[in-house]
Amino acid sequence: MQNHVSSSQKQVRRGFLAQAGGAGLAAAFGLFAHGAAQPVGASGYGPLRPVKDESTGLPLLKLPEGFRYVSFGWTQSRMDNGLPTPGSHDGMGIVRESPTAITLIRNHERTLAAQRFAPEQDYWDPEGAGGCTAVTFNPQTEKWVSARPVFAGSVRNCAGGTTPWGSWLTCEETVFGPASISDRKPLPLQKDHGWIFEVRPDGKEAPVPLKDMGRFVHEAVAVDPESGIVYETEDRETAGFYRFIPHQPGKLAKGGRLQMLKAAGQSDLRKGLKIGQTFDVSWVDIEDPERPHSPDSKTETHPNGDELGVYKQGLAAGGSTFARLEGCWYSHGIIYLDATTGGDAGTGQIWQFEPAEQTLTLIYESPGKEILDCPDNMCVSPRGGIVLCEDGSYLPQRIHCLTPNGQLFLFAANNVQLNEERHSFKGDFRAQEWAGATFDSTGTWFFVNIQTPGITFAITGPWERGQL
Repeated sequence: MQNHVSSSQKQVRRGFLAQAGGAGLAAAFGLFAHGAAQPVGASGYGPLRPVKDESTGLPLLKLPEGFRYVSFGWTQSRMDNGLPTPGSHDGMGIVRESPTAITLIRNHERTLAAQRFAPEQDYWDPEGAGGCTAVTFNPQTEKWVSARPVFAGSVRNCAGGTTPWGSWLTCEETVFGPASISDRKPLPLQKDHGWIFEVRPDGKEAPVPLKDMGRFVHEAVAVDPESGIVYETEDRETAGFYRFIPHQPGKLAKGGRLQMLKAAGQSDLRKGLKIGQTFDVSWVDIEDPERPHSPDSKTETHPNGDELGVYKQGLAAGGSTFARLEGCWYSHGIIYLDATTGGDAGTGQIWQFEPAEQTLTLIYESPGKEILDCPDNMCVSPRGGIVLCEDGSYLPQRIHCLTPNGQLFLFAANNVQLNEERHSFKGDFRAQEWAGATFDSTGTWFFVNIQTPGITFAITGPWERGQL
């Protein structure tokens, strides 16, 4: 979905390049202790406090003063078809929007089929437990109104991305297939996995694997609406950043060419870099995008193979290595992406790729998990702030915002602690990751998931007070 571009938003495209470097920039961000934000000036929204969910009355989130939210789509909640909502909520995006209905497609990062959430005949792989559900929110009544399955039978649907033509690209974060081994046991899967599928909001057109887009451990995608090129991230400690050039823009099933990024003079982008450092970019071809493993890579510790069949083709051709690429987002001519374990501290890098200039710039690096702990899913708000969802070891897991003027501030913290108030869930879930962050086109509603126990939130409040 393309958002309205204000004059202030036009400055976002270059804003991050004006940051200070190194320790000076890190000091400007301030420190965050035990989920409480220290003052950072006008960028943030103030300290966090427990806020009760308007659906359940439970204090599930910590948010700044004035913000409120409505939960929906809990794991096990009944959908429109009477079947239970699947768990492991992950990537999510808006595919349809009107004044009375915002429809999102939400991933479910599951592996083997157990409890069905769609009719058995609708499963692409009868043994795959992953897939997508569509949920609809009415912004006028501030109510969630429906939920339904739109794709079933895939495996480990992690992130993905929306398209300018109103569909959702869901990505499998695995290359499992028939007879693959997990936990020393063969998996009963009936089809090869590791693909991207295009999912429609009505769920009527059965998704098919887009094989030219590669078979690897996918994470997220972002589509450049100007060129139709799809950018793809790979969630491996040795990862590539890819682009898919379709034969026909907007018609991904007609095939295309997969390439991996090469940063001039820098084969390894995981450590030892400075904030603001920029590299000229070229691209190397992936000759066999369907290759899941390197040849002869099966070992006792990797009984299926190394899962690096695509990456090592790109590496051999001169491509550059990132550390666990996850979130990816298009905004106003820029592709933003994050390396979850990148940087000298191993707690995250934020990158900016400019297609028009063919340059790659490191715009932020986390100096430690107290400040930012392993950014995963991301989005850019209509006001220009980069939203970063944590998936690390810091307790509680948090949502941060990186502003165009180089400030990082805390926006939310996971406060989910349950004692069987909902679907018999019991325990402390504050260490569970955030995922699926996205805004509606007006910037009024922010949608996001907590993966476990599996909850979707619609958050609103006085956005004008800050830079998110």
